Amino acid sequence: MSHAPHLPSDLISELLTGMRLHGVQYRRIQTGPTFGLGFPPKPGHAYFHYVAVGTAILRGEDGSQHVLSAGDVVLLPRGEGHALLSGENHPVQCLETIDAAPLGDTVSGIDTCPSTHAVPSAVLFHGCMVFDLGGMQGLSKVMPAVMLADSNGTQFPGLLPMVDAMKREVCSGRIGFAGILARLADAVAAMIVRDWVERGCDGASGLVMAMRDPRLSLSLLALHKDPGRDWTVEALAAESNISRSVFADRFQTVIGTAPLRYVTELRMQLASQWLTHQSLSIEVVAERLDYASQAAFSRAYKRVMGHSPGATRRGRPLASP
Repeated sequence: MSHAPHLPSDLISELLTGMRLHGVQYRRIQTGPTFGLGFPPKPGHAYFHYVAVGTAILRGEDGSQHVLSAGDVVLLPRGEGHALLSGENHPVQCLETIDAAPLGDTVSGIDTCPSTHAVPSAVLFHGCMVFDLGGMQGLSKVMPAVMLADSNGTQFPGLLPMVDAMKREVCSGRIGFAGILARLADAVAAMIVRDWVERGCDGASGLVMAMRDPRLSLSLLALHKDPGRDWTVEALAAESNISRSVFADRFQTVIGTAPLRYVTELRMQLASQWLTHQSLSIEVVAERLDYASQAAFSRAYKRVMGHSPGATRRGRPLASP
């Protein structure tokens, strides 16, 4: 566990405000004593797993393995391919090829437990979601491939009550359990990310180092609170109470990009979120970000994101600069 100093709470709160989970699809999975479930890579998405009953082995594409016990929660924030297995050598079947029965608007059920077994050996709750960090999109590149919250709460102690509630809902089958489970899973995923950020992101560099910097964090907080302001290097430096030249050098060294390029990339990340998930018009987004015209905004958007804002509104996947 990292012993890095905690990051400023007001900056964390501001950054996490923009985090969204979109297009979530959940599955409640019952298995027999042997199983092998494959999950293909999905860039821009996150995978979520909760083991309610039994055990499982999580095997990554690189061959790494994690043994999961009842009560464990796993978040794979980069959407890397992996498998959940009853044993190391069990054959794997892609989950997307297994028939599922709807249990609610966003939840379906899969039952691979043989009829000869009265009780399933493992009960899992799985989710796949578009993982949109808004202004924190750069953090997704430095997040660990697997974020494990064990049932003892040693790394994420605040999750224990939520996980206990999930177990009750998974196992009870009460009316409305599927919808409640989905909401709990959303909250648990967000809490895992928050706790990781609060612990200093395991010493990750770049944006995280800037968040820890007592000077740069001031300008970052001001920028994320008001991304549409007509920011200049001088104005950002003033927020940090240091000279323009010192600020520019420190920003470039720590984050690895020039201040105004960071401003533009942040704006385009937020614009992508607003266009895709809030269904705002291009004109409204351009005004919100204080561009002089829709054309000027569109040029900046295409330069950073690689395609036009119109393509994003028509359903293009989110892009990260």
